[in-house]
Amino acid sequence: MKIETLLPLGKLDPGLRAAAAPLDITRVAEEARLAETLGYDGIVAEETKDDPFIVLTLAAQATRRVTLATTVAIAFPRSPTVTAMTAWTLQKLSRGRFTLGLGSQVKGHIERRFGVKWSAPGPWLREYVGAVRAVWACWQSGSKLDFEGEHYKLSLMVPLFAPEPIEHYPIPIHLAAVNPICVGSLAKSPTGSALTQWRLRALSRR
Repeated sequence: MKIETLLPLGKLDPGLRAAAAPLDITRVAEEARLAETLGYDGIVAEETKDDPFIVLTLAAQATRRVTLATTVAIAFPRSPTVTAMTAWTLQKLSRGRFTLGLGSQVKGHIERRFGVKWSAPGPWLREYVGAVRAVWACWQSGSKLDFEGEHYKLSLMVPLFAPEPIEHYPIPIHLAAVNPICVGSLAKSPTGSALTQWRLRALSRR
C-alpha cells in the first residue's frame, strides 16, 4: 500500500471548503522534508488555492525519495504543450519521481472561471493526453511533431524550444473522473493512463 499526503501534513479536505490549516507556500520545503522523514511514500498537490506545479517544484528540491504528483491539475485551460513542458521540467528536477495527474473540471468552472468553451470531457481529455505525449515523443526521440485532433493541431517544434531528452521517460499520467460516463470514456483511451474515480461529497454548482 502506498501512503501519500497533501501539504501541510494532516490536511484531509480536498479543497472544497476552507482548510483548517492552509498551505504556507514558504514552508513547503520544510513540510516535504518532514513528510519524507516520517516515511510517507508520496506528496500530492491539488489545484485549488495554489499552483500544484509550483508546490511540487519546491517539494522536489527538498526531497530525494518521495514520489510527487498533481491530484489533479486542470487540463483544459492549459495548452498541451505548456503542460508537457511543465511536467518535463518537474520530471528532470525530481529525477523521475513525478506523475502528471490531470482532470477535466466541470462545465461551469471551465466556461465561467477559466473562460474556455466546453466540450464533452471524456473524448477531449483523451485527445489532450495524446497531444501531451506527442510533444514528449518529439522531445525524447527527435521525431517530427505531428498531432491532429478535434481540439489540437500540433506540427511545429524548433530546436530553440525543444528540450533535451530526459533519463526517466515516459512520464506517468493519471486521469481523474467523477462520473461513470467519463470513466467509461477514458477507459477506451489507448494511452495506458491510470484512472482514478473521485467520489466527492459535493461539487460546485455548474
